[in-house]
Amino acid sequence: MKILISLIALAAALAPDAVSAQTPKPTVVDTLVVTATRSGKAQTTVQIGGSVTLLSPEVLERRQLRDVSDILRDVPGVAVSRIPGQVQVRLRGTEGNHTLVLIDGIEVSDPFAGEFDFGSLIADDAARVEVLRGQQSALYGSDAIGGVIHYITGTGREAQGASARIEGGSFGAFNAAGRIAGVVGDLDAALTASLVTTEGSPGARGGTRNLGRQSGAISLKSTWSPAPNLRLTAVGRLARTAGDNNNSESRTASPTFGFIIDSPGVRFEQRSLNGSLRGELDLLDGRWTHALSAQVADYQRDGFNLRGRSSGNEGRRSKAAYETSFRLGQETARQHLTFAADAERETFRNTDPSGFASRGRRNAGNLGLVGEYGLDLNDNAAFGASVRHDVNDRFADATTWRVQGSYRLANDLRLRAAAGSGVKNPGFYELYGFVDGRFIGNLDLKPERSEGWEAGVERAFADGAILVGATYFDSRLKDEIFTSFPPPRFIASPANRATLSKQRGVETFVRAQLTPAWRIDASYTYLRARENGVEEARRPDHIASAALNWRAPGDRGGVNLVVRYTGRQTDLAFINRNFVPSRVTLNDYTLVNLNGDLKINDSLALFGRVENLLSADYEDVFSFVSPGRTAYAGLRARF
Repeated sequence: MKILISLIALAAALAPDAVSAQTPKPTVVDTLVVTATRSGKAQTTVQIGGSVTLLSPEVLERRQLRDVSDILRDVPGVAVSRIPGQVQVRLRGTEGNHTLVLIDGIEVSDPFAGEFDFGSLIADDAARVEVLRGQQSALYGSDAIGGVIHYITGTGREAQGASARIEGGSFGAFNAAGRIAGVVGDLDAALTASLVTTEGSPGARGGTRNLGRQSGAISLKSTWSPAPNLRLTAVGRLARTAGDNNNSESRTASPTFGFIIDSPGVRFEQRSLNGSLRGELDLLDGRWTHALSAQVADYQRDGFNLRGRSSGNEGRRSKAAYETSFRLGQETARQHLTFAADAERETFRNTDPSGFASRGRRNAGNLGLVGEYGLDLNDNAAFGASVRHDVNDRFADATTWRVQGSYRLANDLRLRAAAGSGVKNPGFYELYGFVDGRFIGNLDLKPERSEGWEAGVERAFADGAILVGATYFDSRLKDEIFTSFPPPRFIASPANRATLSKQRGVETFVRAQLTPAWRIDASYTYLRARENGVEEARRPDHIASAALNWRAPGDRGGVNLVVRYTGRQTDLAFINRNFVPSRVTLNDYTLVNLNGDLKINDSLALFGRVENLLSADYEDVFSFVSPGRTAYAGLRARF
């Protein structure tokens, strides 16, 4: 934490002198995002009243990201919990399944679990990430209580050419990636492949069993433009992750009862296949747009032990959408009206080989209707409102809403605010249970509902080279789904709480291009997440991050230092013999990563990094230990 404070203080001290000596081109204000509207048109961040963060391809590359979940730690309001087989991301104190995750516009949460495993998402070359915080169900429906995370791969037109990367490092790690992209006439395409492997390190306190992992993905994104006003886009992505994991000690007579222990032969495999087709037609000189799309997300997950396959499930989500938007007005006053319709069906089948859990196929359907209005005035003021009505064949119909506004004063001070509501439908495993009968489903569950608001202020300095901001947020969640333990105590079942879950806090950030060579990005979040006055699990009160980047003249290389702090947090542990969960404390920790790269010529570059430089000993989840210091080195080629 002291290192983080020192970096922020350094930026504050250097900024006036550095900028006055050589003011760079503004690069930290007015970035474009596409996720904050259903109109199909990109918006600048100053047009959005809510909180949004863009992680550019340059940021992902310079921090040498392999797992996207790592860089999400640098986003205000984001907490990450990592264990083998399930990496959860929480936005503003909400649950992991309260975040809608999109990959190139495809909804990718597992229909069985109702959430996305970020451990399966590897960073691709030329990709970017958009993070919207706050209730977004008025645009996207169920799951978007905490916000939306959209991972967007680069098109063939945006980043042409070929690239490849290979590296090795600690714990027998071998990573590789390749990309080839280009434009031929009316067609552009990008083919990307990536692989991350490691022999792993021990995952249990005092354990000796190394937990290995293999994650690979291949994706194709292509757009055909047969006419200036017509575009057809196809996306396909296949991903597979296999790895070792450990179980908790179940013998009540053992002194380590409830702790994670070495579990030889225990492992998992998961596969996902996502695809979409989208057609876009512009009429009236681009003022009236239409988009018709279809997508599918197919998932399969299996668990194994020494006796063979021990659990499994498979799920599919099929979705079709129509969007139309009409724009009118001049440069001084622009308006857009948008209508969208989403038809979705999810199916699930439990493939548990023991036969205990029901193996019948389950399904649920939903129709969502969206209306959205936007107004921009002189590039200084913006207002937006949206409403959505969902007709569900299993749960009661839901209506959600969102309003937002932004106003920029003459002195580069921007005021903004947003409010909205959200809904999250129960997942299949919560409704029907799973595996060996220790978790019994509850068909009487109700959807979770949320309402919240936020207000923020941002100030730009030095013609946009420096941007600082702060946001206060406040949310209420009702009918929260939690795990109860009715008699007999070793049987668990979900239920809706009768009390409110409350989240409020403050997010702050600094983005500063101090000189053409030096840049700093820093954020700090204070969070108070309480359920009926009791601190909620895995929601640290304090989260902070700072990244200091230096680039050599001519961009011949550079060095990047990232410091990430996660404060003390509470977790639940089943270490009592009566099977009642105990509240335990996870200590705070600081992770320091240092990386650099050096260009050999215009095509080749050497790079290397050290992660967890100070070898911090930490746990994101009770009794799951994390690796110590690791080092990697590799070679990158671009043509």
